[in-house]
Amino acid sequence: MGIHIYFKSLSNLEGIIRCPGKFKYQEHSVASHSFKVTKIAQFLATVEEMNGTSIDWKLVYEKAINHDYSELFTGDIMTPVKYALPKLKELFTQVEESMIRDFLDKEFPAEFQEIYEQRFREGKDETIEGKILAISDKIDLLYESFGEIIKGNPEPLFTQIYQEALETILLYKDMHCVQYFINNILQEIIQEETALCSTVQKITREALSKAV
Repeated sequence: MGIHIYFKSLSNLEGIIRCPGKFKYQEHSVASHSFKVTKIAQFLATVEEMNGTSIDWKLVYEKAINHDYSELFTGDIMTPVKYALPKLKELFTQVEESMIRDFLDKEFPAEFQEIYEQRFREGKDETIEGKILAISDKIDLLYESFGEIIKGNPEPLFTQIYQEALETILLYKDMHCVQYFINNILQEIIQEETALCSTVQKITREALSKAV
């Protein structure tokens, strides 16, 4: 028993492809997603802090970098499937927690187990850090789908994912970081001069009009 297996497992996250089974112009791994979410969370937390919000930076980083480690055991499950029914999401969470617990019991020295059980738990909660994680996760998902749409991927799933990600982000529209995202980043997305951007522009404008 030791941390050796844990360190080895980190490389395996590079081989777990997000949105499996669908044609994509660019593949994204769980490892790259976790890195991007952490970078996005860092920026969003900076915006919040600059507007007077108290931020637990240790918690921001721990939640972001660990948030999908459980996919080492379950693989990536597409968002429309995972969230199709509340009961289904609850069952997925129970399975993930059980597999994490078994892994920690088997591979982690006892003195680290409680710490890492906390770190590997679902990080999206009602804390400011949990909300930042939820938004960051959806922003990266939005950009992954955006990339496929503007490259001309005919798979309608990516349009659905873009719309669902954007609508979820806009649920947090009262937060400073989401206001920044709406007023700056989304405007740049709308203004992209790409022939295949019309679908993105239409979905974005419709989602913004509903969120007002």
